[in-house]
Amino acid sequence: MNEMGIGPEASFVLNTFAFLIWAALVMWMCAGFTMLEAGSVRTKNASVICLKNIGLYSIAGLAFYLIGFNLMYVDVGQLVGSFEFFVRSTPEEVALLESDDAQRAAATAAAVAGSDGYSSMSNWFFQMVFVATAASIVSGALAERVKLWTFFAFTAILTAIIYPIVGAWTWGLGWLGGDDGWLAGLTGAAFKDFAGSTIVHSTGGWAALAGAMVVGPRIGKFRADGEVKATPPSNVPAVTLGVFILWLGWFGFNGGSQLALASSLDAVAMSNVLVNTNLAAAAGVIAAISVSRTILGRVDLLAVLNGAIAGLVSITAGPDFVDHYWAILIGAVGGVVVVAGIKFLEIVRVDDVVGAVPAHLFAGVWGTLAVCIASGGNLVSQLIGVVAVGAFAFGASWLAWTALGKTIGARVSARVEELGQDTSELGLEAYPEFVVMPDQDDDAEFAAARAKEESAE
Repeated sequence: MNEMGIGPEASFVLNTFAFLIWAALVMWMCAGFTMLEAGSVRTKNASVICLKNIGLYSIAGLAFYLIGFNLMYVDVGQLVGSFEFFVRSTPEEVALLESDDAQRAAATAAAVAGSDGYSSMSNWFFQMVFVATAASIVSGALAERVKLWTFFAFTAILTAIIYPIVGAWTWGLGWLGGDDGWLAGLTGAAFKDFAGSTIVHSTGGWAALAGAMVVGPRIGKFRADGEVKATPPSNVPAVTLGVFILWLGWFGFNGGSQLALASSLDAVAMSNVLVNTNLAAAAGVIAAISVSRTILGRVDLLAVLNGAIAGLVSITAGPDFVDHYWAILIGAVGGVVVVAGIKFLEIVRVDDVVGAVPAHLFAGVWGTLAVCIASGGNLVSQLIGVVAVGAFAFGASWLAWTALGKTIGARVSARVEELGQDTSELGLEAYPEFVVMPDQDDDAEFAAARAKEESAE
């Protein structure tokens, strides 16, 4: 019996049910990313965004089933897990499913005793939706100019190899036996990342940054005279709805990372996690509103919406504390970080369509260090984790994007970018009743880019 007075089978059922419900809620975040990105791009690219997002979720699920989960969790050594293919239910669970009525009690007891307190495939499902979230971060940053199949190829690499290796360093606790990953076993103080400010969000942010640098900016985004062309959201309600969906899904993301719901302790801890998550997001919004005019010269709606995401990312590394006012501080700093990060990327001429790098990478780094404020983190261990994950995730992503660029090509042609990927790659317009009015400055930029491509051929 645990402190609730319930037996191990009841605990097994409650924990498994919690995993499945929280995972479904995190999966719904893919809808949020889709709405956010489709509303942020120009209308001529909205359909491709929808295809990219349902495609990346499907690729993430297959890749994590094929090899990614085993690399991250099975027989984990210091650096990586098993290269075994496919994920399977435990032998005890298989025996339970195949048992008859007379054997059921013994098979149930064996399945529960041989588990970590929840069914094996509920754990796989919960972990899989996290890797899909990391892949979604890349999609928006590279919108409007990356080739569809190149993006899908990178998604497979990220979800099958890059993300699982990062996870093995940190969360790889030997699900079926094995040692802690090296970051989780740092001497003195382990690296702490409750739900993935670094493991999920910074990894996705580093991958997005590498891709944006290799693929390059959209034609006409950065003018020769130093001007940065404004690209406001094409569908503001869709972007706003997307952020609210992400906010809702984050309760599953952070709350589910308690990894149990079979005791009063877990229930109270999960309640605190959800409250801190909500407070941080709200503080991120207000902070972004407060500083956007000073930093960007206007109250920028996209920056404000990213303030909510940055607050959520910032609190994700350490939401498990009881002094809730710290969540407001951590989220508010995240809101400032994302607005300043958007301006910084403009200065260094890195084109991030949706602000994914500031919201997930910059705020993710801040959130990982903020664990030292209220969640008992060690600054040296947290810095080691940030640097190690950043070096690996960015380096591996840079190599992958570069290799893809030199083989199958990373970006669409100037003609495709001019017409939009919807009609050029899909033959489908997201808003067929709308007439897209060309920008005369863009026409000149596209003509110059096409001439450059033709001369290179």
